[in-house]
Amino acid sequence: MPPLLPYGLEAFVDHVVPLLRERGLFRHEHTGRTLREHYGLPRPTSTYAARALVTE
Repeated sequence: MPPLLPYGLEAFVDHVVPLLRERGLFRHEHTGRTLREHYGLPRPTSTYAARALVTE
């Protein structure tokens, strides 16, 4: 299967994605720079920052 995977992926991207975009089912751009921003999720606090507050 691995030798066929790159070809299958290229065929999907070249033929299916444009059809999905025309129908409004696949985005043209991401809304955020990261997946977390795209879904509107808050950035978690750093565990290292919490440790620094405890040791000070």
